[in-house]
Amino acid sequence: MRGFSLVIFVSLTISTSSLVAQTPAPSSTPSLPISLQVDATDVARKLLHSHLSIPVTPGPLTLYYPKWIPGEHAPTGPIDSVVGMKFAVNGQPIPWRRDLVDLYAFHCEIPAGASHLEIDLDFAMPVEPAEFSTEAAASARLAMINWYELLLYPAGFNTDDLTFQAELRLPSGWRFGTALPVLQNGDPIRFRLVSLTTLADSPLVAGLYYRHIQLAATAPTNELDIVADSSDALELPDEKIGQYQHLVTEAAILFSATHYEHYHFLVSLSDQTFHDGIEHHESSLNATREDAFTDKDQLDAASDLLPHEFVHSWNGKYRRPADLATPDFQKPMRDDLLWVYEGLTEYLGSFVLTGRSGLRSPELSRDFLAADAAALDTKSGRQWRPLQDTADDASHLYSAADEWEDRRRAVDFYSEGVLLWLEADTIIRQQTNGQRSIDDFCHAFYGGQSGPPMVKTYTFDEVIQTLNSVAPYDWRNFWLTRLHSTSPHAPLNGIEAAGWKLVYSDKRNLPMDVGAKEKKRCNERFSIGLLLDEDGTIVDVVANSPADVAKLAPSMKIVAVNSRAFSVERLREAIKGTAHPESAPIELIVSNSDYYETVHLDYHGGLRYPHLERIEAQPDLLGSILAPHAR
Repeated sequence: MRGFSLVIFVSLTISTSSLVAQTPAPSSTPSLPISLQVDATDVARKLLHSHLSIPVTPGPLTLYYPKWIPGEHAPTGPIDSVVGMKFAVNGQPIPWRRDLVDLYAFHCEIPAGASHLEIDLDFAMPVEPAEFSTEAAASARLAMINWYELLLYPAGFNTDDLTFQAELRLPSGWRFGTALPVLQNGDPIRFRLVSLTTLADSPLVAGLYYRHIQLAATAPTNELDIVADSSDALELPDEKIGQYQHLVTEAAILFSATHYEHYHFLVSLSDQTFHDGIEHHESSLNATREDAFTDKDQLDAASDLLPHEFVHSWNGKYRRPADLATPDFQKPMRDDLLWVYEGLTEYLGSFVLTGRSGLRSPELSRDFLAADAAALDTKSGRQWRPLQDTADDASHLYSAADEWEDRRRAVDFYSEGVLLWLEADTIIRQQTNGQRSIDDFCHAFYGGQSGPPMVKTYTFDEVIQTLNSVAPYDWRNFWLTRLHSTSPHAPLNGIEAAGWKLVYSDKRNLPMDVGAKEKKRCNERFSIGLLLDEDGTIVDVVANSPADVAKLAPSMKIVAVNSRAFSVERLREAIKGTAHPESAPIELIVSNSDYYETVHLDYHGGLRYPHLERIEAQPDLLGSILAPHAR
């Protein structure tokens, strides 16, 4: 968001339904904690129930349902999933009314003599894929629980100043993992008093099939809490456990300090839930496929999820853009510095630490980088939308459809952030004759004194000042030029400065294949210019590609390739057959709504997948960047 909106509040009296516009004055912090009791025993039906007891004083009261969720960069609070809400005082129901401007606000009148407001909420966990908090988060055997989805809180308070006492009941036999400190592990589970900020920042995973793995036993501790839809899915190989232990060690070296007392990698393995990661200060919620730990290709090529979210403990939680450090969950967040928050995290977590820890081999790391670079280099939307705008408009782009993404652009500050921070890393190394690197920036910017969680905000100017303290350079112009450019090609200078170049061949790119397999798609962007579902439905078309010239478009469906019924294998065989310059065009029969037509792709380049190739005349800085730093 690039501005602030004026919210008009209204009050509701018991005797009338008329609304009177007013701005509620902040009141003193409740002297007693707010009680939150969550019943998750019905979670297999995707239903959660909660009961709140909120200290109150007589008079008008406004309550909020959390709207802007930290780490989600958008107003994603899943209010539509609230399917029941009742207010009561001294055992008697009282009326409430939703605000007519801010639909996440609710108004009621507390009668004389009342000391507590009792609220019952019913929450229906989504069953369809969506974004973040609005995504499916439970199966018959596991669940991911976010406390903020199950509560209201009084307006006028900083979330740091509201204290909650949480309790949780789980289905029989289920175990759980969370960074939230436990007071009593019984039925119900009782947690220690924490602020609303900490409660919302401490999700929980629970399931019938659960495994705990200690990664670092000495303070600050690090551990894996894994839930899965089957016991077999929990079989993480010992080699990978060792690599996750190396991840913890390498991260401590990279940042030179830790800003948590204990850290939990919360992992959910299920094909029935969303697949993504959400960062928190002392934990991360990592949801992926049921076979993520047992499928070798998935385990080798797509091991960057946990490292990315782990880095956020430093970059995003401890250090946070000032406009993302809001006092509550209602004030809009401004996303303009997401190229640091997410872009640098993608470079440090998904690339650097994933390589240094051994979770991904050097060859797979290079293919990961090549896939990102190629996708950005062929994206036509970069000719009208600068990278900065993908951050400014992130709250829309996160939920944008995949159709026409080539022309629209997506949240490219992640992948293009990797290219830009790699370039910055190589410049630091060159400017200091190899004496300094991005590691020194991390020491200065994210290091300091180790200790419990805290937030230290930053601005664009501080990023520039810290870079200059590491290696004097015109960093302001470097970033402003690249953030606001509408160049038709991706910034590949960092790859080349690191001693490599982007090339294409008919050899498959494993990270790209694993990503396509996750979504059950076929990615032939770099040959005929198509991204399609495995059933032949077109998802996106690269501008000016053979598919675009042939007037193909999203939602059309390929039903036949060269006179035979469509399959991914037949399409790739047809593309492979075009390697000869005199080959015949590929013939496709395509359905568009109720009509069929035959189109011809005039393409003669064969299969094309991105890779990196060494520039022998230059030093291999990429190898140095990915080399382990711990003995």
